[in-house]
Amino acid sequence: MLRISQGPARPLCDGLNRRQFLEVGSLGAFGLSLSSLLRSEARAADGTARNPLRTSKRSVILVWQHGGPSQLDTFDMKPMAPTEVRGPYRSIASRLPGLDVSEMCPEQAKVMDKCTVIRSFTHGNGDHWAAAHWMLTGRLGPNGSTRTPKQPALGAVASHLLGPRLDGSLPTVNMNDGGFGYHGGAWLGVAHNPFRYGEYSYGNEAGRLPGGDHRSFSLVDGLTADTLSDRVSLQKQLDTMRKRIDQNSSFRQLDEVDQTALDILLSGRTRAAFDVSKEDPKTRERYGEGWGEQALIARRLIESGSRFVTLNTGYWDDHGNLKGNLDNKMPRHDRAVGVLIQDLAERGMLNDTLVVTAGEFGRTPVMNKDAGRDHWPQAQSVLIAGGGYRHGQIIGSTDEKAAYPTSRPVHVEDFCAIIYHALGLSPTDTIYDNAGRPVHLLPGGEVPRELI
Repeated sequence: MLRISQGPARPLCDGLNRRQFLEVGSLGAFGLSLSSLLRSEARAADGTARNPLRTSKRSVILVWQHGGPSQLDTFDMKPMAPTEVRGPYRSIASRLPGLDVSEMCPEQAKVMDKCTVIRSFTHGNGDHWAAAHWMLTGRLGPNGSTRTPKQPALGAVASHLLGPRLDGSLPTVNMNDGGFGYHGGAWLGVAHNPFRYGEYSYGNEAGRLPGGDHRSFSLVDGLTADTLSDRVSLQKQLDTMRKRIDQNSSFRQLDEVDQTALDILLSGRTRAAFDVSKEDPKTRERYGEGWGEQALIARRLIESGSRFVTLNTGYWDDHGNLKGNLDNKMPRHDRAVGVLIQDLAERGMLNDTLVVTAGEFGRTPVMNKDAGRDHWPQAQSVLIAGGGYRHGQIIGSTDEKAAYPTSRPVHVEDFCAIIYHALGLSPTDTIYDNAGRPVHLLPGGEVPRELI
């Protein structure tokens, strides 16, 4: 059993604990837990058909820094500001002339010529739950008091409209879902929830799938591919009569989920993606353990045909002891992101893979009495690479404290439009809600012209 832990449990700023683990349990009496779980999810799904024109070859890797990373201690350094503003770190040069980054980001510094830093990302919501839901769905919904998600996440929409890049692959995967942010299908149905890998804490999504490693996809002893196919065939025959009298959307989705589970188990492609022992040892050493290894898995999942992979790298809500916390997690995050971008570029995959790092907001421009930074949605630095965009640039600027944009503000809907556009989707594309009403993917937003 593989468990991935990033240190001792710690409470979120509202007092909730972030440590829980899902382990892969018994494969069940019929030896096919993945199929059973997919079926269970499908019963609650709305059954709306996916877009049959799955022509996009693009994918997304979202590195989600829940809690909110500090712009002043990453990509918007203010070395001439007073100590309480500039923070504990010095700046270093990157591969992109004119862009100095934190000394804690040496691996990302090496690939900045392949990236765009948006320094002027801004919004006005300092509630973790509300801001995270907004950024990950494009619409406001829950807040810290009412946490029930109300809109499908970007990855769920990609699953619904595009599906996986290759048949028999997982369309969406979410690693270490441990805090603020909603990544599920909402009214699109739990069939579009991501496959979960690693630890998670809490949330309101139904039908969670198991964590674990490539052994999650194994067949139990004595169950062969042939007998598995026979059982699925028999079950389909038994279902025929029921389907004749109950031709509803749920049954149509059960057919699809059955085939997805069967393809995943028998093709070996997705199962192999989680098995990093098959990777070149030099590449594994380059990525390192923990988040680095998971970034490697993210790359392997994209190669196997996944559409949208989210890697959650820890908890960035550092109201106190900012330096101690960043000294611990920033090197691991930096290595995972920097090596991932370089590896994708070397393999010729970066143009077709959008890599995004962001959290729900930035941090206060002045350190607080506890040597930390508090919530600050008015300014955040967002890093993007690949996805067919123009890179090697900085978009926007902030004032002398990195508190407010002074040029080219980029908003939440623009952020979502960047992700959708990379996948070949448009904010004006429509999906249908539970009442059958057409809904645009976003209420507004556009890709910054500098990226096109």
